[in-house]
Amino acid sequence: MHRTGSYASFPQLTPDEALQRLIDGNNRFASNVRSVDSMVSHLRRAELVAGQRPFAVIVGCSDSRAPAEIVFDQGLGDLFVIRVAGPVIGASQIGSVEFACERFGVPLVMVLGHSQCGAIAATISEILQPDERASRHVLSIVNRIRPAVDELVLRHRHDPTPELFEVAVKANVRACMTQILEGSKLLDAKIAAGELKLVGAEYEIETGRIDFVDV
Repeated sequence: MHRTGSYASFPQLTPDEALQRLIDGNNRFASNVRSVDSMVSHLRRAELVAGQRPFAVIVGCSDSRAPAEIVFDQGLGDLFVIRVAGPVIGASQIGSVEFACERFGVPLVMVLGHSQCGAIAATISEILQPDERASRHVLSIVNRIRPAVDELVLRHRHDPTPELFEVAVKANVRACMTQILEGSKLLDAKIAAGELKLVGAEYEIETGRIDFVDV
């Protein structure tokens, strides 16, 4: 279905409507179905020259297997995506979220981790067996993840089961959400006013589906 009129003129979604749109899109993706709108979204390119109005911010990992636009079956101009290995949260990530929510009125922010995450694996490995040769740049990512999973990993150091990895992914998502809330009065105020919703999820590479993370 092709949109008519200016893309930016369409009314913004409520937080719950935005979340449902992501859920519906992921259900299509996991079922190997794509919406016509996402497939022809490149036709909106000219409409988007004058501005953008994404309906959700996705703070996700840089992993090539977890591109948000594809995972949620969305198109050009639909999502404001912030990707960094982990993911991890720093001042630039919080600033990017604030920019999208303040400038474009985005009603939903999702922190999206994923299964088989290399950054989580590197963090677990560094906790259990530190590597003196590790790149300081990689360690800068590991050290941001580590506080969220350190105690968990050490508690299970003699029995590092696959379940530990999944729990660690979710723990990192929760930590990222906390860091966003504690790092931004602007976003906290929007959430309190009901203008914004912050949710966490894990993308399961094996199934193509997202699983929400309880806070």
